[in-house]
Amino acid sequence: MTSPLFPDVIVSGEVIPHKMVAAEAQHHIGPRGKPGIAWRKAAKAVAIRTLLLQQARAQKIEAHPEEVAPGQIETEEEALIRGLLRTAIDTPHPSEAEIRAEWERGPERFRSPPLWEVSHILIACDPRSDTACKQALARATKLTGLARDERNGFAALAARESDCGSKTSGGSLGQLGPGDTVPEFEAGLRNLNEGEVTETPVLTRHGYHVIRMDAVAEGQVLPFGAVREKISDALEKTAWARQAQSFVGQLVAAADIKGADLSVV
Repeated sequence: MTSPLFPDVIVSGEVIPHKMVAAEAQHHIGPRGKPGIAWRKAAKAVAIRTLLLQQARAQKIEAHPEEVAPGQIETEEEALIRGLLRTAIDTPHPSEAEIRAEWERGPERFRSPPLWEVSHILIACDPRSDTACKQALARATKLTGLARDERNGFAALAARESDCGSKTSGGSLGQLGPGDTVPEFEAGLRNLNEGEVTETPVLTRHGYHVIRMDAVAEGQVLPFGAVREKISDALEKTAWARQAQSFVGQLVAAADIKGADLSVV
């Protein structure tokens, strides 16, 4: 008997196995204690994938799997869906006028990457251990207060307290740019002005960090010629995504789908 929380997903008469939706649910986030939300997201994703595969087979699309990353070949189903979308969507290249208009809408959006000169104090811990994290956070919070109260003493504090090898240079990590650190650390940098120390410790897979922004070199606004291709690609991807959403919406409207909410595709 099917649970009301986890109903059968049926797409135009094809029953989707529960184990397939359960496997997909692992890739969707829902509030703790509310598994139904992740299930509903998964049911929607699986229903759309099934609908696309049904359409691809109806149109006798042939699967020709391609390499999507070094050593990673797409599955036959992925190749079928790609082949279907390739036949269904025809995105024209944006015109020169459209590309220039997008640039003129805000040239300051197109800059060279910034450079950050950064120092930090690392309180190492295993993020998977609640006890270790709690102890490290308490220590890092105390050090944050000291660093913010006496900013000129940051190098000495790092040399004495940090668990990172950079302690030998007062915690200095030198110049960093986007992508040079783990995402959580970089997010902390983006909220700091020159001379500032993070208000609260930043957690990464290495532990808690007390971060100081020593200097900032903002990226320069780039001329149109330097970003023309980037803008063109972005406009084309946006147009492709819009057409793909419209195509899926048309398939959903014509299909008989039960057990999945596809009211908003």
